[in-house]
Amino acid sequence: MNPKPQELNPHRIILAMSGASGIGYALSLLHVLTELPHIQTHLIISKAAVTILELEAGKRVQDLSLDRVQVHECQDMAAPPASGSWLHQGMIVCPCSMASLAAIRHGTGHNLIHRAADVTIKEKRPLILVPRETPLSSVHLSNMLGLARAGATIMPACPGFYHRPQAVQELIDQLVGRILDQIGITHNLTSRWGEN
Repeated sequence: MNPKPQELNPHRIILAMSGASGIGYALSLLHVLTELPHIQTHLIISKAAVTILELEAGKRVQDLSLDRVQVHECQDMAAPPASGSWLHQGMIVCPCSMASLAAIRHGTGHNLIHRAADVTIKEKRPLILVPRETPLSSVHLSNMLGLARAGATIMPACPGFYHRPQAVQELIDQLVGRILDQIGITHNLTSRWGEN
């Protein structure tokens, strides 16, 4: 008897946190994704991101609510997201350090974040990179352009102000909402242009 063909699970999302400033964006994304019952979240946190989590949010990984999250070790190159045969809806790297961006662009990655992103590109699945750096050097810009040409979506952490935010969380929500839009997840985090 032939096995049934594997069906795409449209509800798997990979969220990777690398070692750049802006961990609040990642924490908000993680919160929203885990609140959606139809989403299966797969989380990868780099060693540098663990440090940023402590510095910017005063939290350790064990402090996070991960009841509905599958956590993959960043050095586990045999984890499911490392394989193109493991199907998912898309991957978000938030925040995305310039070192991770360069490794993904050049295919020289040495951890699961880089490998999973490389696989996501080659399998032509959505890959969203959220760099948080300024100013940008010509090296950064060249790497971003190369990744955009390869099919990745580059979404620098540049919040808008047209929704007249009154708190920092509203700025975070605005960007998180835009990221979710790009990966096809419905939300009501913020108002849209013309809907005020």
